[in-house]
Amino acid sequence: MAYLLFIDESGHDLNDSPYEVIAGVAVEDRDLWNLIREVQNLEIKHFGKRYSQGKRELKAKAILKRKTFRLAQQLPDILLEERRSLACKCLECGSNANQKELTALAQSKLYFVSDVLEAISNFRCKIFASISSGKIVEVSPDDLLRKDYVYLFERYFYFLEDRHESLGIMVFDELEKAKSHILIGQIENYFKKTFKGRQRSNLIIPEPFFVHSDLTTGVQLADLIAYLLCWGFRLNGMVKEARKELDPFLELVKGLRFRTIKEIGDFKEMEVWSIVYVK
Repeated sequence: MAYLLFIDESGHDLNDSPYEVIAGVAVEDRDLWNLIREVQNLEIKHFGKRYSQGKRELKAKAILKRKTFRLAQQLPDILLEERRSLACKCLECGSNANQKELTALAQSKLYFVSDVLEAISNFRCKIFASISSGKIVEVSPDDLLRKDYVYLFERYFYFLEDRHESLGIMVFDELEKAKSHILIGQIENYFKKTFKGRQRSNLIIPEPFFVHSDLTTGVQLADLIAYLLCWGFRLNGMVKEARKELDPFLELVKGLRFRTIKEIGDFKEMEVWSIVYVK
């Protein structure tokens, strides 16, 4: 039995994002294809067609941008069948879409996100994330794995440990080739040259896979989680303002977290959550 951890980032440039987030969605191997089919079916349910067909990608920053919420509130809630038909027309018409079609598409995006989060929950997936202010990147030498990645792998290891020797496979959104090589080297150094890394390599396969996000549903789900955590989720010490319109989605996200009790240092029973703020 194995769990695939699909990993993506949000806010890594920090141009207008409040935090930098590395997030992962862990899916058991036997559930992966069924989850992918469910997400594809939800696209058809809400948009009348595959939203992600062609060059269009299920990117959270496009689906959940502030404009989507403004457009969705232009008119009262449209019933599913009519909304789906209008949303499909809007996708086909593009810039020529009328007000009702634009409203229907915006409402469909929000209903789609809610249903996708429910699907992630129904397939017993768990989410993992390291959230930081971005300063971690500035102080990490090229040969060392950044602290936010270390915390992410630590939480993933605890999850696998509780699943009784399940193996973990990491699947990353592909970076620029040079950056991918650097990250592979840092991950290799961590799992080969540090005590905790060697210990965790018993359950986490140290060499990650890199895929194109527009072709890989699992990475698109990780992108959605990373975006919601960046803009809406707050832990102690996170003082930057959150977008309140995301609150209904965040209630669903909170239920996807993993929680465990571990003996860490002097603490015999320490509560550990799968989402951590790295200061």
